[in-house]
Amino acid sequence: MITSKTARRVALAASLAAAALVGASLSSGAGAQAPAAQPVDDFVLPDQHYLARQLYRMSDAPAVVIITHAAGDATIRKDAPAYMALKAAYAPRGVEFMMVNSKLGDTREKVIPEAKAAGIEMPILFDYNQLIGEGLGVTRAAEVFVINPKTWTVAYRGPVDGAKAALEGVIAGEKGGTVVRTATGGAIPFPERGKAHEKISYAKTIAPIIEKKCATCHQPGGIGPMALNSYEQVKGFSPMIREVIRTHRMPPYLADPTVGAFADDDRLSADQIKTLVHWVEAGAPRGKGEDPLAKIKFQAPDWPLGKPDVIVEIPEIKIPATGVMDYTRPVVPSVLTEGRWMKATTFRVTDRQVVHHILTGVVEGEHKHGATASESQWGASLGGYGPGRGSNISPKDTGTWVPPSGGIAFQNHYTPYGRETVEKTQMGLYFYPKGQEPKYVLRTFGIFDFSLVIPPGAEWHQESAYIDVPKEMVLYGLTPHAHHRGGSVQVSVIYPNGKEQRLLSLPRYEFEWQYEYFLKEPLKIPAGSKVVTRWTFDNSKRNPSNPDPKVEVRWGEQSSEEMLALYLHYRWTDETVANQKPENDKLMQAGLMIGVMDDDMNGKLTKAELKGNMGENLGKYFAMIDANKDGGVDRKELDAAMKLMPRRRGGGNAAGGAPTPAGGVPGGF
Repeated sequence: MITSKTARRVALAASLAAAALVGASLSSGAGAQAPAAQPVDDFVLPDQHYLARQLYRMSDAPAVVIITHAAGDATIRKDAPAYMALKAAYAPRGVEFMMVNSKLGDTREKVIPEAKAAGIEMPILFDYNQLIGEGLGVTRAAEVFVINPKTWTVAYRGPVDGAKAALEGVIAGEKGGTVVRTATGGAIPFPERGKAHEKISYAKTIAPIIEKKCATCHQPGGIGPMALNSYEQVKGFSPMIREVIRTHRMPPYLADPTVGAFADDDRLSADQIKTLVHWVEAGAPRGKGEDPLAKIKFQAPDWPLGKPDVIVEIPEIKIPATGVMDYTRPVVPSVLTEGRWMKATTFRVTDRQVVHHILTGVVEGEHKHGATASESQWGASLGGYGPGRGSNISPKDTGTWVPPSGGIAFQNHYTPYGRETVEKTQMGLYFYPKGQEPKYVLRTFGIFDFSLVIPPGAEWHQESAYIDVPKEMVLYGLTPHAHHRGGSVQVSVIYPNGKEQRLLSLPRYEFEWQYEYFLKEPLKIPAGSKVVTRWTFDNSKRNPSNPDPKVEVRWGEQSSEEMLALYLHYRWTDETVANQKPENDKLMQAGLMIGVMDDDMNGKLTKAELKGNMGENLGKYFAMIDANKDGGVDRKELDAAMKLMPRRRGGGNAAGGAPTPAGGVPGGF
């Protein structure tokens, strides 16, 4: 039972106050009704398949059912048939069903086989920090919550046998308080519940977190929409801080904490997350001590890495208020008098709203101002810019060669947003000091799926692509990319022995925050392995960024179209600066197209796998391409067919692919 003392501590948090009210009802006996309906705040949690589920996106459902879960719980095993019968009866009517696991220590390795054995088939969400369970007032497993999305209140909580009547009432539009019955599942401990969170020190605890994790963006000149540079600012925005943490909008580092470890991890730690939320729910008390934030003169630097060695001016461009703009591909002549090894680049953008992306590449030959170059002419990548993305920093002992002649080519994508503007981006280059050159060549390669086809209205549409690794490599980092319908991303390596290792999981992909995820410890990947990326795409009306849920979506350059891309940042283990092996990239490039369409990853394409513009064109000639008449197209047969395809501008092909220069960087980001 939640005491009245605890309720006062969380008076500003509606969900916890309601949980206290429900706790009081629980003590009054089965069938008691709370004096008011318990509100439910929004949240985002990943499920057992690493897919993010957001409660408030289900506002179009007639009702939402949440069942509290815990591995090994006897009541859940006993009631599992009743859960599935309830789902079978009401899911066809649009009711959403999911379970929430708030039990500390539970893992997917425990939960998935147990759920399968019990016959449970619904999303099981992992409440890693117990904040959602705390907010709901959860105390036991096997408690069924029936939620009314029209009011975001709980209509019923208790054993499964009372859920049917509650669902019928919610669907019929009945209103009233929360009907509460005592759940019978095992107890779930919540160690933070009941602690004196109002004693959390703003000066000693909260302000340092804000300074380190929030104010880097939320300061004058930063990309954050408001400054968090004083207690008054933090206090004023504290309800929003709680909300964006519960929905994983901030900080916008999207990697699931149970998969991988990354070098520049901008996430809040589990302790920091709980501390911030509990402090807000306790009323965001000021406490004793001076305000550390008020002592700091916050101002985001023009160049976060310091003054660049060279500043490249990308040609200024006027962006209309409306319309669709073609990519621009200018070349800026090199100003270097000698070649240098580059260790980092960063971009200074004047209007972030208008820049969809900027990609770069080294080009050879003489180029005058006003020249252009297609991606097929590019050599090494010098990094790029996308929404939310920071600087491009080479891992230790690696770099990219920038020759003294030729130039830097750009592929720029601008998207009008309702106001005419002028964009004049600058690119800063940072070089290794002479005599301290790197040991290894940093390379970038893109894995793509030009064949993707996303049906109208599809909420969890799946697509995948892979690349065969021809030589042993050391993988440093991963950069996923899609457009507004990108839903989730998984990246794995499948070793020659068949073992699969998950490297990165983004339960929710966000177009506005396109990070590079560099591994904390670089990973050696042997020859014969596959690097696989699996995506879901959300083309439903529930996706607030969806340009049009009524259309079929295919690969395309514009934001209204879609992409599936994964960039690998790596080096070859048999390559050094002194002994370069560009032929290794060519070997990997030769296997790109089979990985685009080979959904079952067996090295052979069936006719059913030939989707999208490219696949449909190939499918017309399937019998001809299948030279050995075995009913499938292998890599050798596909390579022969691709050589006959007419080429598009920039080295792309008429089948709908994107141009791919040396190094695997595509014509479109």
